[in-house]
Amino acid sequence: MMILGLVRWMQPVHGYDVRRELLSWSADKWANVQPGSIYHALRKLADEGLLRAVSTEQVGARPARTSYEVTPKGEEEFETLLRAQWWQVHDRPDPFTAAFSFLPALPRGEAAAALRNRANLIRAGLGAARASMESDWARNNKPVHVNWMLELWLARAEVEISWCERIAERIESGVSYLPAGMGERPERRDGAPSGN
Repeated sequence: MMILGLVRWMQPVHGYDVRRELLSWSADKWANVQPGSIYHALRKLADEGLLRAVSTEQVGARPARTSYEVTPKGEEEFETLLRAQWWQVHDRPDPFTAAFSFLPALPRGEAAAALRNRANLIRAGLGAARASMESDWARNNKPVHVNWMLELWLARAEVEISWCERIAERIESGVSYLPAGMGERPERRDGAPSGN
């Protein structure tokens, strides 16, 4: 959807400009669009009839650049994908959720420390995202709606920081989180969990 949408918006356009635009939006972080996969995606979309190559240019010793535009089939596919994302809510798989489901496998001290560390890592990411937003606003580098989307990401991150700290406090206070009949795992002397 991201590649189709940008080609639709910028057409005719070659992969370098699509890549540059996506990176200026930080899409590699929030949309799982890897810069190295953009050229492959453009060729694949063209093979599927969603894009059409309109020209190929070569300047000097630089690699040839192919410009693309969206086909009618690609326009239909983009609109289908776009509306599916706007009108539905999708759960995002997060490996942390799987790890958290085994909270009782960690000693209390380690579980609380891990949650506080997660909060700190997210907080550091928030600081970098805010700095990026502020510099992009100053340079008018990103479309305003991309910054609005980053505001959503920041708000979600702030909620997760608060949640991590709240759960760490509950764990440290001694609130029981073990299933009935399951005893606390002893901590090793070095603070790491004992083996299973």
